[in-house]
Amino acid sequence: MTSTLDSVPSLPSASGARDDSLRAYDSGLLILRLALGLIMAVHGAQKLFGWFGGYGLEGTGQYFTESGYPAGKAMAVVAGLTETLGGLGLAVGLITPLAAAAILGTMINAVVLRWSGGFFAPEGFEYEILLAAGAGALALTGPGRLAVDRFLPVLRTHRLTHGIAAVALGVVTAGFILIIRN
Repeated sequence: MTSTLDSVPSLPSASGARDDSLRAYDSGLLILRLALGLIMAVHGAQKLFGWFGGYGLEGTGQYFTESGYPAGKAMAVVAGLTETLGGLGLAVGLITPLAAAAILGTMINAVVLRWSGGFFAPEGFEYEILLAAGAGALALTGPGRLAVDRFLPVLRTHRLTHGIAAVALGVVTAGFILIIRN
């Protein structure tokens, strides 16, 4: 006769539980990186190439000029490259702190542009805040073990100082761009 205890799976050892936790952590970071990174890369492609219903450099440059940015077309190139390269960097986990800083800085500018529309979408800035928060979180946590950074000696083990420096870089760069805006 078998007892009900025979059908209960055994609990993992302490090291097995830790391995499962790390796999869950890395998988969660991978999903966040892919979602945030690919969304941002697509937005960049809209600005640079007019793909996915975007306005391309001409239309985006006009929008930036109307929004008070100097050299609107040049700013469109900068924004498009920042979103595309930063997004792809996040997606694959390549130089993650800098990729996250690029996205964070861009989203701070987007929040300022949409501020007068209130908080809630479609005119508000809630979406941009969420993207900025995700980028900041990835800068601070690192990409996890399922990332290209794992193969780079300096970034193999993420350090909080890398994340803090990246967040500071994103905020300072965004502040500079906002200061030169009319």
